[in-house]
This record gives sequence, structure tokens and C-alpha cells, in this order.
Amino acid sequence: MLSMVVAPRGSEPAVLRNADALHDAASTMKVAVLAALHRSGLDLDERIPVVNEFRSVTGGSYGNSPEWDSDPLPWERIGDLASVRWLAGRMVTHSSNLATNLCLAQVGQAAVARVWRQAGATASGSPRGIEDYAGRDAGVHNRVSARDLARLLDSLEPEVLALLEHNVHRVDIAAGLPPGTRLAGKNGWFPGLRHSAAVVYPADVDPYVLAVCYTGSLASGRAVDDPAARLLARISAGVWRHRHVLASCGV
Repeated sequence: MLSMVVAPRGSEPAVLRNADALHDAASTMKVAVLAALHRSGLDLDERIPVVNEFRSVTGGSYGNSPEWDSDPLPWERIGDLASVRWLAGRMVTHSSNLATNLCLAQVGQAAVARVWRQAGATASGSPRGIEDYAGRDAGVHNRVSARDLARLLDSLEPEVLALLEHNVHRVDIAAGLPPGTRLAGKNGWFPGLRHSAAVVYPADVDPYVLAVCYTGSLASGRAVDDPAARLLARISAGVWRHRHVLASCGV
């Protein structure tokens, strides 16, 4: 299943393909956690214990696996303290699963659900933490659609988008753009799926939003050299070539 939404920033979509089909959210749910933290009023400079035990939606506890995490740095701080701000940064720049669950524990599931509602999402949500397998087995799933991801990006404050500009995983949408092109976005992957959603800022026309979700056998789950990542890059390159036409669709 390939889903896609292309829209001039702040305008209705110009291109839709399976836009409301639901996919496992993977790490794209981290954008909603970041927005919830930003809007929470919490002291983001508060230093909290770095632990690897979290409460499952089923009532038990669970932890993350270092082998499934793309960021080793938070793991080096287990048993120590780290600021919420630093953890939130690692969550979206290096896609840390451990940092995500620590941030989620601070802000709470209800605040993240509110972010999705405020964005106008109709079906997407992040009701459980990453690697809460007991919750997953009980039927609690993090789901996204391409349309809701585009809506989420459109709802973000400039300072939240600015954090997403520092995503170090320059694959998927980023790989289909000319080097140095500014974008703010988040991708997510594991075996069987590959997603990416971003606000792209061309120098010669107004910005646009591109959200692509792919679920299928092309997705190897590798951070790089994933056939599905190359597919998303080709889609991104095609949208870029038509950016002037796209800009004329905006309000």
C-alpha cells in the first residue's frame, strides 16, 4: 500500500493517493509527542532520570531494546539525568525510541491525542509507547494516514518545525531533493514499512507539504539502502520537479 498527499503549505491537497489508508505509524508518531511537549507548559530544562521501564497501556511494564534504537546516546545515560529538552531533541533528530518513551511519560497520552485532534486528524493517533508489545497484542495500535500526517505538519508552530529541520536521517523525501534544500520532517521505518512526511522549502517558490506512507515487501527496515527509501526519494524528486505547478495551486 502506497499513500501520498502533496499540498501547498497551508492549502488543500493538490495530489491524493490512498490518503486515508491507515498504516502503522512507526517513528512518525514522535512528531505528535514533540508538539505535545511544546504545548504542555512543562519545564523542558528539568532533568529527569533516564530509565528503561515504562507503563504499558495494559497496566504492566515494558522497556525498549537497544538493538531496535537508531540512537545510542540516550542509552549511555541510563541511571543518570537528562533534560526533557535534550531528550526531545534526540527523539526527532536521531529518532531515539528510548527518548521518545521518556518524553511520552512526561507529557502523557492524553496530550498527544489532543495534538492529533487539534490538527484535524480523523483516524491517526498514538495511544501507546514504542515497543509496548503487550499493548499492541491487546489491539492498541499507533496508526497514521498520509492525510493526517500532512495535517499534523501544517498545524505545527514554527519553533517545532525548526526542530524537525535537524533530522539527521537524510533519506526518503530528503534524498529526492537537491543537496542543501531546506526541509522539516520526520521519517519512520522498520521491516515492512517506510514513511516520511516533511515541509519542503524551495528557494524559488512557496513551501509545500509531502507525506508518503508505504507498507509492503520493498521495505527492508534498514536505516539506509532500503528499496522503499529509494522509492520515496523518487516520489520526492518528482514532486520537486513540479513544484512551480504545485505552488500555483495554493491560496
